[in-house]
Amino acid sequence: MRAVFFILLGLYHLNIMSQTSEYFKDISEYPTEINNGNIISRMINGLGYRYYWATEKLKENDLIYRPSKNAYSTKETMVHIFTLSKTVYNTTLSKINERPDIDIPSDYESIRNETLQFLEKASKNFSNLNSEELDQMKIKFNRGGTIKSFPIWNLLNGPIADAIYHTGQIVSFRRTTGNPIDSSVNVFMGSYRQKWAPHLHIKKDTLKQFLF
Repeated sequence: MRAVFFILLGLYHLNIMSQTSEYFKDISEYPTEINNGNIISRMINGLGYRYYWATEKLKENDLIYRPSKNAYSTKETMVHIFTLSKTVYNTTLSKINERPDIDIPSDYESIRNETLQFLEKASKNFSNLNSEELDQMKIKFNRGGTIKSFPIWNLLNGPIADAIYHTGQIVSFRRTTGNPIDSSVNVFMGSYRQKWAPHLHIKKDTLKQFLF
């Protein structure tokens, strides 16, 4: 019976992790209060939104594309963002990040889904944290038995900024392979243009010139 329990628990975990998070599909709603935790949470939401649309409906020729012989492919770039998002989430749990990280999924869907879930959980965990709570939070790495910790500042200019940077690379890569992101995505508003442009009574062409 115990063996059956653990098998069912494992299957449940796999099912949860295989589900695509829709949390970042639209981030047009924002917190009503500006505080330390919410600012970091919103930064992660911006990353999650961009990553959601940058990696949506990638095809095999998109995933294998690399701009040069020694450069990361799109899929390899996604793996790197996976480890960065995992680091962000682990920081909210005071969990040590193992380097190198060997617990990495191999298929596109799992890499994408788990990355989005890490970012969603991290965003929620940061929400409404005060300065004292953030000051106690550390990024921890274990490299060959040597554990080092860093302040939360390094999370901002490190993993979060790095993940945004690499997400932009994926946007560029997929444009090169002829599969650009949905043209209705609006990173300024965090939503689709058609959801809010008519409400503002602004023509889409005028709006496009203003934003881009």
